[in-house]
Amino acid sequence: MRAMCGAVITAGSLIGLGLLSIGIGTRYNFFSRAEPSGALEYIRLRDMDSVLLLCLVFLIICALIGLGVSFLGLAYHHNRRYHEHQRAFAHDGTGSPRATL
Repeated sequence: MRAMCGAVITAGSLIGLGLLSIGIGTRYNFFSRAEPSGALEYIRLRDMDSVLLLCLVFLIICALIGLGVSFLGLAYHHNRRYHEHQRAFAHDGTGSPRATL
């Protein structure tokens, strides 16, 4: 369940990042400056709106947290299943496994 919650968090933040990238592309589509040499200079990250930068950083952090929760939850799930399997087929000293469930 923990891994699934982390996957949902990750999926939501990745969808949000996709929508944000569409919004940034739409906002800064025609923003460029001409240098004295004639080449175009495009908008840099530091020239973006602070609200868009805040959203970008927030969604990246959410994606990283979601991935961490997913991987740790899946690792914990596999660890629990391994120990449940060890308890279910514990040896009683006679050489034959016994089911304890």
